[in-house]
Amino acid sequence: MCTDYHPLSSNDTAAPDGYGFTRRSLLGAGLTMVSAAATVPGFIGTAGTALADTTMRLKHKPGVPEDRVLVVVQLSGGNDGLNTVVPYGQSAYYRARQTLGVNEREVLAIPGVDGVGLNPVLRPVLGLMEQGRAAVVQGVGYPNPNRSHFVSMDIWHTASPETQGRGGRGWIGRALDGVDTPDGLSCVAMGAEAPLATYGEISRAVSFESPDLFKWSGRELHPAIDHAYDAVLDTPLGGKLDSGGSVSDDPLAFVQRTALNARVASDKIRKAVDQRTAESFPGSGLGRQLSTVAKMIRADLPTRVYYVNHGGFDTHAGQQFAHPNLLRQFAEAIDAFQRELERSGDASRVVTLAFSEFGRRVKQNASGGTDHGVAGPVFLFGDAVRPGLWGEHPSLHDLDDGDLKHAIDFRSVYADVLGNWMKLNDGEVLGRKFRSTGLIDVA
Repeated sequence: MCTDYHPLSSNDTAAPDGYGFTRRSLLGAGLTMVSAAATVPGFIGTAGTALADTTMRLKHKPGVPEDRVLVVVQLSGGNDGLNTVVPYGQSAYYRARQTLGVNEREVLAIPGVDGVGLNPVLRPVLGLMEQGRAAVVQGVGYPNPNRSHFVSMDIWHTASPETQGRGGRGWIGRALDGVDTPDGLSCVAMGAEAPLATYGEISRAVSFESPDLFKWSGRELHPAIDHAYDAVLDTPLGGKLDSGGSVSDDPLAFVQRTALNARVASDKIRKAVDQRTAESFPGSGLGRQLSTVAKMIRADLPTRVYYVNHGGFDTHAGQQFAHPNLLRQFAEAIDAFQRELERSGDASRVVTLAFSEFGRRVKQNASGGTDHGVAGPVFLFGDAVRPGLWGEHPSLHDLDDGDLKHAIDFRSVYADVLGNWMKLNDGEVLGRKFRSTGLIDVA
């Protein structure tokens, strides 16, 4: 069995350098802003960087379209790509998976594609492909693959296979460092902790499991705490311009802005999600998360990236029943999300990326499951996506120690999302330029 791991960011990753303000240190310093959320909201950031930057960072960056949104769906645990995009035309697939192989008669045929189809529970995804709003990229991975959940997920989060860690900064956080919003809502992550991917030098994700928990709870604890919080907010903001035109702030001003940002962000989010969706979402965990995201998008929050998680893909045993159920939940939630975006008029400004940290081995194991592998498929959804099945299916004969070999570097997918969709400097974010996959079709 695998060692337990956190589904969003690994436990063995050190905190980002200089990530000095934690819940404990803030409370110890006398800050009485108590949140019921599991983590301090991301905009509390580092003292040294955020103190001088919180009020001066620009929302708008020339050439960056502010209305475009990226939604990231993490399929945690290692999704079995072979039973997702099924090579039913190859006998080697059925020899390797005598009980797990998807019946050839049940595989969903993709128009114009021979020998490769989708798992039958992914019919909603096939429907989106036929509507021109979904793409599936085969054989995505990275050089010198690692089969550890912790390490591989960190590599995907930091986009750094060669220099693991990048100082604890994630690819999304680095991308948003220059275009963060003043109220700290550039990125919202659904869950108790923000994933490593969203950690930037400046940018921090707001994370919560339930919008009801993302609120000021001092009034529920003690009147003295509530009065101290109000006193901080009612005091005129400190800070003055120095001779160079920069803000020279004191700690009280930073605390005031942090508290004000927390109140503004909380009010905006809870007001947004206190609405009903036009479409009915499935009751799965992913369905509830995407329903919340859809409401925030419809409310036109300034959020550029939303991050959600769909776990349980570590199918070492009993995969025959568990894996199709997970894929079905994924497909139904994505389908409801896309239909809701159409109803709200937001479909043209949202692209959704779904990935997993690795695939599974070709040969099934003795427990009716599959073990950690390497390459796997990536999904993209949205009106701006070039639809269809992309790339060649990895060979079942030319293997790397029993694993599929990747043909497309995941950073090429990131480059397309960052450069062609978000119109950000993908080379700067990823450390170098990667060849675009051509998955995004926008001016």
